[in-house]
Amino acid sequence: MTGIVEPMRLRELTLRNRIWIAPMCQYSVDAYDGIPTDWHRVHYGALAAGGTGLLVVEATAVVPEGRITRQDTGLWNEAQVEAWRGIVAFAHAQGAAIGVQLNHAGAKASTFAGFGRDGDERGSVPVEQGGWQTVSASDAPVMGLAAPRPATTAELEAVAEAFVAAARRADDAGFDVVEVHAAHGYLLHQLLSPLSNRRDDRYGGDLAGRATLLLDIVRRIRAELPTVPIIVRLSATDWVEGGLTPDDAATVAGWAVEAGADAVDASSGGLVLADIPVGPGYQAHLAERITREGVVASAVGLIETAQQAEEVVQRGVDAVRIGRAALRDPSTPLRWARELGATVDWIPPQRLRAY
Repeated sequence: MTGIVEPMRLRELTLRNRIWIAPMCQYSVDAYDGIPTDWHRVHYGALAAGGTGLLVVEATAVVPEGRITRQDTGLWNEAQVEAWRGIVAFAHAQGAAIGVQLNHAGAKASTFAGFGRDGDERGSVPVEQGGWQTVSASDAPVMGLAAPRPATTAELEAVAEAFVAAARRADDAGFDVVEVHAAHGYLLHQLLSPLSNRRDDRYGGDLAGRATLLLDIVRRIRAELPTVPIIVRLSATDWVEGGLTPDDAATVAGWAVEAGADAVDASSGGLVLADIPVGPGYQAHLAERITREGVVASAVGLIETAQQAEEVVQRGVDAVRIGRAALRDPSTPLRWARELGATVDWIPPQRLRAY
C-alpha cells in the first residue's frame, strides 16, 4: 500500500514523498511592492530543509489589485521574479520541489493584514488609506468586507491573461509547480459559487459557465508551459445550503484535468460564514471524493500526526498537505518519517548528527 514516505510523480516531476507544505500567507512584504523579503527566504528555506516533497509558497498575486493585503507577494514584474529565484534555488538544493500558488483575491482584496506595518487593524483598507475598489463575480459582499463591483467581461479576460503571465514568470524563476487558487473565497471561487456569481455572461449561469474562467486559465497555462505540473486548489464545499457541493467540486476537478491540470488540492469554505465541523482531518473526505473521479488529489486541514496522514493516503488520497504543523516544526516531514520507522535520505547533511 502507498504511504506518505513513498515518492510520486506529477508529469515529469518526481516528488520525494507525499508530505507537502500547504501555501500559508505570510503578509510580510512591508514595502508593499510584492517582492519577497528576508523573512520569506528564511521561512521557506527552513521548510525546504525539513524534508517535504513539495513546498507550495503563499498566495502570490498576479496583479497588484489582486492582493489580499498590501503585504502579499507578487509575480507581476521582473523584480519579483529575481527575488523568488534565490528562494527556489535554495529549495532545490535541499532536494525539495517548490511551487507557487497564483491568486487574485477579488472581493477579498485590499484588506489589512492585522499585524506588521498595518498594526492590528482589520477589514477593508479605505481607498484614502491606500486601498482600492475591489471587483468580483457580482456586487455581493464577501465576509463583511467592502462591497465589490462586478468585473466586466473584458476585465475577467484580462485576469486570465494575468494568471498566464504570472505562470510564465513562475517558470522563469524556476518554480517546479504552478498552483491556481480557486478556493477560500477568492476571485475564482467567487465565480465558481452560486452564492456569489449572479452573472449573465459566459462566466455565469450553470456550473459549466461559472467554471469558465478557471478552465480558460488552466488551458492557457498548459499551452504556455507544456511540461510544468499544474495544481488547482478548490473549496470543495461552501458548507451551506445552495453553495458548492463536494459533487460540484468533483465535476470541476474532472474538467480541470481535461483542461490540462495534473492534480487538485481539496480545501473548503472561505466565501461565507458557515458552521464548519473543524477537527482533525475534517476535509480529507473531500479529497477522497475527488479521487473517485480518477483525479490525483491532496488532502489538507488539521492533519496533525504521522499516523493520521498515513491513514489518509492509504484510503486512496495521493498526498497530504500540512500547514500549522509545519509552522510549529518545519522538520515535521522528517519527524513523521522517523515515527513511522522509515529510513529516508532527506536529512540535510548539516543535521545528520541530530539523527
